[in-house]
Amino acid sequence: MLIASVYIGFAVADGRPKVIVAESSVASIFVVVAAVAVTGSVWLVANTRWWPPLCMVVDWVAAAIIAIAIVAGVDFG
Repeated sequence: MLIASVYIGFAVADGRPKVIVAESSVASIFVVVAAVAVTGSVWLVANTRWWPPLCMVVDWVAAAIIAIAIVAGVDFG
């Protein structure tokens, strides 16, 4: 839950309303999953070996998309 709040902080620092809404929505999902894990299935807490590879793949795919956009001349401003 704490990591999710960091993303909200980055979104607020960015200042774009769409980014704030998107990051807040994703953070809300993390909070719900964490709350369910406390009272529900232990699998949500104990079975975390797949998280690092999943995060790595998501990061690499996002980096590739951004790199392609930069090479293609997309204006991010």
